[in-house]
Amino acid sequence: MPYWEKSRHLDRRGFLHARGAILRAVREWFHAQGFVEVEPNLIVPSPGAETHIDAVSADGGYLHTSPEFVMKRLIAAGEDKIFYLGKCWRKGESGPLHSPEFTMIEWYRAGAPYEHIMDDCVEIVRVAARTAQAAMLSWRDKSCDPFTAAERISVRDAFAELCPIPMPSDPDAFSAALVQYVEPGLGDGALTMLTEHPISEAALARPCPHDSSVAERFELYACGVELANGFGELTDPIEQRRRLIEAMDEKEKRYGARWPIDEDFLAALAHMPPTSGVAMGFDRLVMLAAGARHINDVLWTPR
Repeated sequence: MPYWEKSRHLDRRGFLHARGAILRAVREWFHAQGFVEVEPNLIVPSPGAETHIDAVSADGGYLHTSPEFVMKRLIAAGEDKIFYLGKCWRKGESGPLHSPEFTMIEWYRAGAPYEHIMDDCVEIVRVAARTAQAAMLSWRDKSCDPFTAAERISVRDAFAELCPIPMPSDPDAFSAALVQYVEPGLGDGALTMLTEHPISEAALARPCPHDSSVAERFELYACGVELANGFGELTDPIEQRRRLIEAMDEKEKRYGARWPIDEDFLAALAHMPPTSGVAMGFDRLVMLAAGARHINDVLWTPR
């Protein structure tokens, strides 16, 4: 049934109107905090550092999978508090929580520790919940109170608590165990920050000062759903180049494709001050705040 069929639209209309209200409220929150909204290019020469993400080719480049590289250039140029609220694309991602074209909130604070960005995430989730008049976030059989204190747990401790096997060192086995055993238990009852990811799982994050084997990377979970992924940003261009090449070598080995190294991004990185940043899935945020059943419930024109 097409999305424009009246009965289907009526079934989704409440979720869509909640989306509009949350969109306005989130923008107002950022402006009240002194952030500047930026409009980065949507077509980029290299879409990111992720081995397993596929990008959509466009006009000699790619539709961005995230505005991260462009926004970091703007921090290097002298901006200190910026946000983006707009479209991103990831080829082949579809399902109840995924759409190949989706909306991202991404923001950066120069000079701020990544714990500050965690606090931002909690406040934005609360803005969405208040706007949707939701006392609880919900997804399937789980619920989460966004107004109680958020929990923080390291990856190492989460595996020890939730996974029946030791935390794997192999990236594929690590990801499989994370999805199967750890993620479903996160954000159940209260928002959960999963912190201190292995450095091998954080290509764009700086090492933690107290333990160089783990990174200043966190993910925010509610109802077992990942809502955000944030970093204390790596600003060493030499180390960043090494990690990007390593990721692209692995992409080529697995998928027979690689993205070009974004040399202009690396040049800008040398001028970037210590910064923290995060990307949050706006569609998922609306889903959980409005009690939607599928990501297509909150997309005005789903595919």
